[in-house]
Amino acid sequence: MMNPDGAPACVQISQFKIRRSVLNLPEMQSSSPSSAALIDSLRSALGDDAVVTKPEDLLVYECDAYTLEKNLPNVVVLPRTTEEVAAAVKLCAAHRVPIIPRGAGTSLSGGVLAVTGGVMIAVTRMNRVLSVDYRNRRALVEAGCVNAWITNAVKAKGLLYAPDPSSQPACTIGGNVATNSGGPHTLKYGVTTNHVLGFEMVLPDGEVVWLGTKPDGGEDAEGCDLRGAVIGCEGMFGVVTRVLVKLIRAPQAYKTLLGIFESVDAASQTVSDIIASGIIPGAMEMMDQAITQAVEAAYRFGFPNDAGAVLIVELDGLSAGLERQTARVVEICKKNAAREIRIAKTDEERALLWKCRKRAFGAIGRLSPNFLTQDGVVPRSKLPEIMRFIQATSQRFGLRITNVFHAGDGNIHPLVLYDERDPDQVRRAVAAGEAILDKCVELGGSVTGEHGIGVEKIDFMAKQFNADDLDAMRALRTVFDPEMRCNPHKMFPGSKRCSDFAPRKQAAA
Repeated sequence: MMNPDGAPACVQISQFKIRRSVLNLPEMQSSSPSSAALIDSLRSALGDDAVVTKPEDLLVYECDAYTLEKNLPNVVVLPRTTEEVAAAVKLCAAHRVPIIPRGAGTSLSGGVLAVTGGVMIAVTRMNRVLSVDYRNRRALVEAGCVNAWITNAVKAKGLLYAPDPSSQPACTIGGNVATNSGGPHTLKYGVTTNHVLGFEMVLPDGEVVWLGTKPDGGEDAEGCDLRGAVIGCEGMFGVVTRVLVKLIRAPQAYKTLLGIFESVDAASQTVSDIIASGIIPGAMEMMDQAITQAVEAAYRFGFPNDAGAVLIVELDGLSAGLERQTARVVEICKKNAAREIRIAKTDEERALLWKCRKRAFGAIGRLSPNFLTQDGVVPRSKLPEIMRFIQATSQRFGLRITNVFHAGDGNIHPLVLYDERDPDQVRRAVAAGEAILDKCVELGGSVTGEHGIGVEKIDFMAKQFNADDLDAMRALRTVFDPEMRCNPHKMFPGSKRCSDFAPRKQAAA
């Protein structure tokens, strides 16, 4: 296998080993060696084309969008149905092998890393919209269905699926359930848990259960809200296979504004003032100067390259009253010294503006060969303070840090720019990201708004939660997965890290 630059796979693997060494994370060792008997059984149950074992093919699955830690699973299976997922999980249970559920791999915290190898269950072939109940405004989809496909399937009827992560054209609903994904419109419409009514899941022993509202049932489910308990569990409770999502009526009208400011402080104050006025926009997104320049170079929207920050404010709802809200937002922007305010004149202009925002991460390649992003959360009133801290952190570690984030709910996304070919830059990038997350906790926020804990933020759990909280979480996990074989070594302090699986040197005789 060759990479795009013509380097053979063995060279790629050597580079990954170097990266782990830079982070003092020696090469991981598999605790679940691939058994010929298990592989033969998986092939019998799912078919030869659904079982991936060649090392050059497994490279695709060695990490998610958090690329600082990598490890190959022993086997990847590609089921087409819930029955095939259950069959694979039962075989893994019989062999006491770890399983790692995976969607599109767009997650950003190492949530689908096969820390000790095992069998990865990728649901990307299970990607259909199975049915749409227009009368009750809900749809039944498979876990591998891409988020954007749901809205595309129902928009002709004036409906949409509200959660819209920036990876919306690629991320899967099963992955959204695992991390309780949000997106720009979280501010008004909520996150995944607010729009998922129920789902089917294969437990780690192979039993198939349905949690929450059933497709042929009413609106409510009896008993404990196990649906809510599982959403956000990062794949540690089982493999989600089908999801019943809630659809909402598309807004009658939109007003999408672009405010151009001299500083991030002024744009941040505008966010707080808009909320304080009683207006809840559909979304409020901010980009600082560096990311605005990169986006403008990539997409030619017409962003001013000398602006300190730009703020996207989207108002939506009934046409009546929207002009009045727009006028009020414009007034607030002007009060905070916005030098220019633009209002999208057409649907095409609005769509292009959102394209620029949602593809901002892709434009980073114009600034740096690598970036590390965080998704800490702070109270909205603390946005100016955390932005100043990020600027100071950039100076302290000698690395550029640019920002694009969900300003409306205080979910920041600093992007620490570095070159992985320089081991010192890698170390400084990791340290800078950790410093920013520490500050988010200090300011009364959280270390993650939507990316999850995964392997990246394990050490921060003990900073945000006390021992009793963590014990309760672990106890809940064991209800679903007593043997802790499902997506192991994630989230909890004390979980083994890459370095824990390094081969031990023999003592000198």
